[in-house]
Amino acid sequence: MAFRKVSTLDELWEGDMMEVEADGHDILLVWPEGGEVQAFQAVCPHQDIPLAEGKFDGRVVMCRAHQWTFDGHSGEGINPGNCKLARYPVKLEGDAILVDTEGVQPLFAHA
Repeated sequence: MAFRKVSTLDELWEGDMMEVEADGHDILLVWPEGGEVQAFQAVCPHQDIPLAEGKFDGRVVMCRAHQWTFDGHSGEGINPGNCKLARYPVKLEGDAILVDTEGVQPLFAHA
């Protein structure tokens, strides 16, 4: 695994999300309330819309285009429930947020 620093805990606060880039991957960092920092594909699997343009209420990520929603802890689809976000391994070193992109590809609802 090749973890790369993408941000810090000073830039991403609990209950917030932000888009970053690593190794050519657009990644959505999410820090759910009461949880740990997560990294998911940065685009909605429905129509490739950037999720950072949507909303995050501390628990649920919502795409701005068609209100598809995803669990901020797991990336699993809420509405609709038959989709999910690709998840990247994350680790913290001090206040640095590191992500590994190896072998992770975005998931899409329609081929």
